[in-house]
Amino acid sequence: MHRGCLAFLVAVLLATASPGQTAEPSACPRPYTLALHEHGLLYSADTDRGIDKDTVDQLVERSGCKIIVSLMPRARIWQLIETGALDFSLSGITNDERDQYAAFAWYFADKYYLLVRKDLKATSIDDFQRAAKFQLGVIRGFRYSPNANRLVDTLQADQRVVFATTLDPLYTMLLAGRIQGMIIEPFDYPALQEASIREATQLLEFNDPAVPHGLIMSRKGLSDAEQNRWRAIIASMKSDGTFLRIFQTYFPEAMANSMVNY
Repeated sequence: MHRGCLAFLVAVLLATASPGQTAEPSACPRPYTLALHEHGLLYSADTDRGIDKDTVDQLVERSGCKIIVSLMPRARIWQLIETGALDFSLSGITNDERDQYAAFAWYFADKYYLLVRKDLKATSIDDFQRAAKFQLGVIRGFRYSPNANRLVDTLQADQRVVFATTLDPLYTMLLAGRIQGMIIEPFDYPALQEASIREATQLLEFNDPAVPHGLIMSRKGLSDAEQNRWRAIIASMKSDGTFLRIFQTYFPEAMANSMVNY
């Protein structure tokens, strides 16, 4: 068969694929790179499971592209996205700086909370901020909602922020009293079911709106046309209920619905 005819037939077959097998991007110019980071229900290297892993599997299936997946700290991911050495990551949020080098395809939103030790007798975010001896633990490279970011920036200026690369060391430091609070989101809730953490802590609300999260795309690595093709895949996963089904695997139905249909 003539090569041009064969290409036409392939294009027709892809165009008529079922919703669960979205054809975009139909042409894969090269293997793509994507990095996961360990963060609660988003991804666990121990189990090789999580919302981000399920999302990657769908991206591979729907695009037909080869995606080389690696695991690295979040701060390193942003560095490589900025240089174009990494094409994608997942569940990212934006700010003015990141908008300069990263593009996004949004698919869920959630809120942030301050997890504090009960013995602090703190009943508000302001109580925590005013107590000069209280230390805050955060994951290096993370940004949060507006009020949460203001707390981090204020305490960091006062040398009251302790950084880690994953959640586990922060929970250990919190229980040991080396830090008195840490910022978490719904993906971290399963850890709160551990008796030692549940009995020793309480949640304080930042009262910020839910923050959109999405597929992170390097502006240097991907052309505008490529970015739009991957946005189309994300949109198809939202419209056909795939994201809702993924989130319902890890969260109660009501919470999953509120995060996906924000």
